[in-house]
Amino acid sequence: MDSIRQNKVNSLLLREMAEVMQQESRALFPGGMITVTVVRVSPDLGVAKVYVSLFPPKDRPTALENIKAHAHQLRGKLGNRIGKQMRVVPELLFYLDDSLDRAEEINALLKK
Repeated sequence: MDSIRQNKVNSLLLREMAEVMQQESRALFPGGMITVTVVRVSPDLGVAKVYVSLFPPKDRPTALENIKAHAHQLRGKLGNRIGKQMRVVPELLFYLDDSLDRAEEINALLKK
């Protein structure tokens, strides 16, 4: 169960990371679209797990590795945006959000 502070930081990071990803999407995933779906911050606010959804579905693992390779730069850009609101910018860990794919599989199984 997340605290109220964690929930507020989660929503702040989600909003700001989405804008940073929107600006950097051409460099990180050319010809595709990156969506930040969920951000979960640790209780000490030192680590943030960022779940991203990539479209089109081709070459997702390579795109995720590219995003992870640029995590330091993305953290810097995020820090420029939220520096006045948070004392420490959390370390960013990126994960692939495949919940939409699982939902499609479940719907396909239910229709059979």
